[in-house]
Amino acid sequence: MRIVSGKYRGKKIIAPSHQGTRPTSDRTRETIFNILLHNPAFGPEVLIDKVVLDVFAGTGALGLEAFSRGAKSITFIENERAALSILYDNVKAFGLPRICVLEQDATHLRTRPVTPYDLIFLDPPYYKDLLSPTLTHLYAHGWIGKEAVVVIEIAKTEPFLLSPFLHLVTERISGAAKILFCSNINTK
Repeated sequence: MRIVSGKYRGKKIIAPSHQGTRPTSDRTRETIFNILLHNPAFGPEVLIDKVVLDVFAGTGALGLEAFSRGAKSITFIENERAALSILYDNVKAFGLPRICVLEQDATHLRTRPVTPYDLIFLDPPYYKDLLSPTLTHLYAHGWIGKEAVVVIEIAKTEPFLLSPFLHLVTERISGAAKILFCSNINTK
């Protein structure tokens, strides 16, 4: 696994050797970022100087890719021990400033955000029913910014009812994954 584009293009990302973490493939990440950068609903400014949240971060590949492409800061949320070890190794290998790792359950965060996030990636373990409670918690506690873009990766056959505060802009199938690109429809 490597960073696909940007300042750190080609830099290796440490991948897990165990079955507990399912990292987003290079190809799927490339698809995600191509849509973010080229869909008229988002555009190139979706990344530049934005505050990014990578929930169920695993290896940190999505957040690191965003940082490589111009994001201002990244916060990772992960609570699985083996994944945390790899995430910390990747963050250390990149030697990046403005990165925070929260070792917490995303469905019940103990921390409040300093500022709402502009771009949020959610890639929960497939078929664990974690997405809806996580989105509800993030929204209720001010993690999702007024004009936030939310990118969700779920299994392509996994049932999911979109949260009422999100608008589905587009979706793609990539291998076993379905990627949903959403915007916040509320302006609270």
